[in-house]
Amino acid sequence: MLKKLDLFTPIGLILGLVVVGLAIYFNAGIDAVSLFMQLASVFIVFGGVSAALLVNFSARDLKKFPMILKEAFRHREYDLQELNETFVMLAKKARKEGLLALESQLDGDVEDPFIRKGVRLAVDGIEPEMIQDILMAEVVSMEERHRRGRRIFERAGEFAPAWGMVGTIVALVIMLNDLEDPTTLGPAMALAMLTTLYGAVLTNLFFNPIASKLENKTETEVFVNQIMIEGIIGIQSGQNPHILEEKLRAFIREERKPEYDVRESGVLAHEV
Repeated sequence: MLKKLDLFTPIGLILGLVVVGLAIYFNAGIDAVSLFMQLASVFIVFGGVSAALLVNFSARDLKKFPMILKEAFRHREYDLQELNETFVMLAKKARKEGLLALESQLDGDVEDPFIRKGVRLAVDGIEPEMIQDILMAEVVSMEERHRRGRRIFERAGEFAPAWGMVGTIVALVIMLNDLEDPTTLGPAMALAMLTTLYGAVLTNLFFNPIASKLENKTETEVFVNQIMIEGIIGIQSGQNPHILEEKLRAFIREERKPEYDVRESGVLAHEV
């Protein structure tokens, strides 16, 4: 398993900001860029979203926010071909020496905790159906855990445009209350428009894309876990290693790849 920085996330965020900045620059020049930096707009949108999240989630959920955000910037690769070879090796050893011989093999040759747990269940003589139920329960639990973490970004994506509108309404009220002074119209209108802009940018460049990326990572992890479960059940049932190999290869053939680009040379690994 390889864990490294996912460059596409920061590149995408920076590219989005650069595109907006260049659009401003090409239309109004460098001096106009400063006009789009209003502390009041930032305060309303970021402060409002933060307040809404505090109301919507518990302190326990929000403490996980930095760790969840970090996951969007990390990329874990797992070599599916190597995974296939690992299960074939374990299947050959199980057929030759029995399931009990696999316990010593786990300590040196198998690093993934999901595989280790499944093989140990097989060594303990648990029935295939029960092993599948136990491992699938763990997968479901993982999906639910990821869903709860991803929900923070999904809710923030819903709150940001609304707080942008709140800022717009506040600025319009200020502007309409002081129509006699023309000098206040420009700053008030700028505040009104900028809060809406900030909310839209936060939603469509940060919160929603991050939530979608986390969802894709979860789908990938589930896919890898399904391969592992098939391999573990094959070992427990004494399946012919060559048949097991062909069965697992079906998961990584070109025509079976999911749209989120699971590569035969590497995909996201099981996340603990």
